[in-house]
Amino acid sequence: MTFQIGEKVVYPNQGVATVENISTRSFGTQLEKFYLLRLQYSSMTVMVPFSHVSVVGLRPITRNGEVARILTFLASGTCRPSSDWKARFKEHTDKMQSGNLLQTAEVLKSLLLLQAEKLLSFREKKMLHRARHMLVTELSISRGIPESEAVRLLEKALAKAGLTLPQEM
Repeated sequence: MTFQIGEKVVYPNQGVATVENISTRSFGTQLEKFYLLRLQYSSMTVMVPFSHVSVVGLRPITRNGEVARILTFLASGTCRPSSDWKARFKEHTDKMQSGNLLQTAEVLKSLLLLQAEKLLSFREKKMLHRARHMLVTELSISRGIPESEAVRLLEKALAKAGLTLPQEM
């Protein structure tokens, strides 16, 4: 999978990034090409070797058809979070690191369901807000709409499930 300078991509567990540069570095006698990415969330830059793109899980922005599936899941899909905090946190962390937007939506919905029953731990609240941010930004870019409109789409879908999208931190 190759990306072009200026293209928006998704860096798992960090969200949307822009390919700022493609460079070549030498390591001894071996040359390696890299993508220089600027993460939208933190403005931090990350270098990803071409040879590690699939390992890292770097991927293009989700297509509009997949976004419709995610909104349907948030409105009517089911998820069963583990009652054991440690197992649940690991499961959620794995889903967030997968880079798959549907799995990010599962984390969001699961944590919102849990929050309706009890207070979330600090780490789970942080994960909830990261999942929210990742969904909002990618939905906005995928559909070509402002983030405020993406928030409204998520709120509408979650309202059908009796859930409320948390405000930004």
